[in-house]
Amino acid sequence: MTVDWLGLAGKTAAITGAGGGIGRALAVNFAQVGVRVVLLDRSAADANESAQDVERAGGAAHVVACNVADPDNVAAAAEQSISAFGPVDILVNNAALLRPGSLDTLSFAEWNALLSVNLTGYFLCSQAFGAQMRARNEGAIVHIASISGSHPQGASGAYSVSKAGIVMLSRQLAVEWGPSGVRSNVVSPGMVETPMSRAFYATSGVREKRSAVVPMRRIAQPQDMADATLFLASRRASYITGEEILVDGGYGRMIMNMIPRPGYN
Repeated sequence: MTVDWLGLAGKTAAITGAGGGIGRALAVNFAQVGVRVVLLDRSAADANESAQDVERAGGAAHVVACNVADPDNVAAAAEQSISAFGPVDILVNNAALLRPGSLDTLSFAEWNALLSVNLTGYFLCSQAFGAQMRARNEGAIVHIASISGSHPQGASGAYSVSKAGIVMLSRQLAVEWGPSGVRSNVVSPGMVETPMSRAFYATSGVREKRSAVVPMRRIAQPQDMADATLFLASRRASYITGEEILVDGGYGRMIMNMIPRPGYN
């Protein structure tokens, strides 16, 4: 007998940035446990590729081309999701930009461009899809942030700032919407290999050097983020809200092991 341990079968999830590495893994994994998925991405072509993977996994997918930084786009996507599968039960805010730049020279336009997607987009989608959840007094929102939200990454422009903002946005949503039965949590990846970061690992020696500072001795894959996200979206996490899970293989706990200590191994 198959047991729906997560309790997600028959539910509907909206996933932003669904055409990317983590977004595609999320879509397929939700489909594998019986969730209908609404795939939002600025690139309809990328989202359609994810939809094909979902269908190969035996799931149902609906693609919506959406710029999460545009309030009208987001409102229309929320309406389309209802037309496709009914009100959503789960929202995964995952869409993101990564634009390098030092703060002394970063332009106002570049600052705003990144924050509009990485932070404002999360707010807009939470508001639009969260309304469907609050109307039914039940729902779960999972935001994909980053270890860089608590450990600033130099020369990353507004990226670290945006990820820190996501954590606080999630906590505020948890406080405000908890009485309406809506939970809000964060998954923060450490080093993870995605299409956006793959170029780093093409450089000789980078994978080995990065893996060496991770207790688990490997770089995360999108599947690792999907596993944590499914848990937080499920009934197994029904009393967890306002929290952040750092999915980094222990890397964030390594700071005391990175300083010279003569006499210690």
